[in-house]
Amino acid sequence: MEAYTDFAGVYDTFMEETPYEEWCEYIITLLHRYKTEDCMAKDEADGDKLRQERNTILDLGCGTGALTELMAAKGYDMIGIDNSQEMLQIAMEKRQRSGHDILYLLQDMREFELYGTVGAIISVCDSLNYLLSEEDLLTTFKLVDNYLYPGGLFIFDFNTVYKYEVVIGDTTIAENREDCSFIWENYYHPEDEINEYDLTIFVKNDSGENSFKRFSETHYQRGYSLEQMKSLVEKAGMAFITAQDADTHGEVTTESERIYVIAREQHKRSEKQV
Repeated sequence: MEAYTDFAGVYDTFMEETPYEEWCEYIITLLHRYKTEDCMAKDEADGDKLRQERNTILDLGCGTGALTELMAAKGYDMIGIDNSQEMLQIAMEKRQRSGHDILYLLQDMREFELYGTVGAIISVCDSLNYLLSEEDLLTTFKLVDNYLYPGGLFIFDFNTVYKYEVVIGDTTIAENREDCSFIWENYYHPEDEINEYDLTIFVKNDSGENSFKRFSETHYQRGYSLEQMKSLVEKAGMAFITAQDADTHGEVTTESERIYVIAREQHKRSEKQV
């Protein structure tokens, strides 16, 4: 079953404790920390079009646009790409309320297309774990490299095998809210490192009666190791800069559940350099 269809309508409700503001500030810190002196010099020397290009950030797997909106509020020109029409519809409703000039595109990240390059590409909240093979990841990473401005940054997170196998494992989680509730049945398949979770969701009807609509979705994610991600980043042509534990912002350990990777485009040359 296709993921994030009916679930999109209650996604933000169940994700309301997700620290998007903290993620936004951390990503901006990383963007400034790893921005090259060469790029800063170009900000002064190049024209408005090139400066705008470098100030544009692509949010890959943007979902309902929670992080995209926060980055736009910080002054970045944002593009959001997602494969769920229902999630993007909610993102566009947020855009209408905020007035931010965000471009949303309904695209599969394995086949995404842009009209030009961007200064950075970000992907958070385990969006890349939905790619279930290294081949799909490599295809996506090559597109990232292709659409990054020379020296541009790629910042992404991913859930580890340790998180799926040890922390989550085969568990059932239930949560009840006033207007909706869910049952999350999680299964980990160690032979192919695939995490499956079956969601059963109950949403209160708008009729005012004490009745609920029931629907189900099945999601599949794959856990990866840092070694796999580093290898794929480099195979795609980018330079691996560093990796950090997403919770501590310190060194990655064998018990890291989510990891940030920072990489850089390294082969393009601007017209001035050719």
